Amino acid sequence: MERIRFLRIETKQFPLMDTQNSGYANPYVVAAAPASERAEFIRRTYVHLAGAIAVFALLEMILLKQPWAPGFANMMLGNWLVVILAFVGVSYIADRFAQSAASKSTQYMGLGLFVVAEAIIFMPLLYVAQQYSTPDVIPKAGILTGALFAGLTVVAFTTKKDFSFLGGFLKIAFIVALALIALSFIPAFPINLGTWFSAAMILIAAGSVLYTTSNIIHHYRPDQYVGASLALFSAVALMFWYILRILMNRR
Repeated sequence: MERIRFLRIETKQFPLMDTQNSGYANPYVVAAAPASERAEFIRRTYVHLAGAIAVFALLEMILLKQPWAPGFANMMLGNWLVVILAFVGVSYIADRFAQSAASKSTQYMGLGLFVVAEAIIFMPLLYVAQQYSTPDVIPKAGILTGALFAGLTVVAFTTKKDFSFLGGFLKIAFIVALALIALSFIPAFPINLGTWFSAAMILIAAGSVLYTTSNIIHHYRPDQYVGASLALFSAVALMFWYILRILMNRR
């Protein structure tokens, strides 16, 4: 698994908040909406996030039980750079759909496409964890991810601080991480992206959770709950990936 490299970097982490250029109909951000509308937006966002996580987990259980799972996982690992590039492209399309004003069905199509793409790209890592690590490593990674996500969410909602200033830092961090991942595939640059890289990516994922949660409180508009849930799901998945990698490396 030393060749496993993963990164999601597209506009789902940095959604367009320009009220003049966006196609969404509502003329105000959620912070300016009535209290009941803000509460409904937040409820819908986290219900959609929970639904996305549930569908992701179900898809993984189905995929990992297929007789062709070992061969498919090995094929993906053998072409990991191509897989990452394909995932980035699919992620961009999914985010455009989820942020679309064309119809709610288009937005749900984007969220569904992204969840399926995540399930496929996670399959090799989960297969290796299932076959070659201890049975508790995946549940532990899930519990740690949930606890960290819950703590960051509480911080964002209790402090009500606007973490939008993290946007520029996160963009730079993602670009640097993507460059390191790409270089790790070149024989002339024998870069070993080990535990410290995984820890750094967890910090980036944590920043993405704070950034997106802050946008949910301050900058999204009330009808952007599908796109908001996609952004949160992306950050949670990134966090889970690298927490799981650290736990697997310890074993």
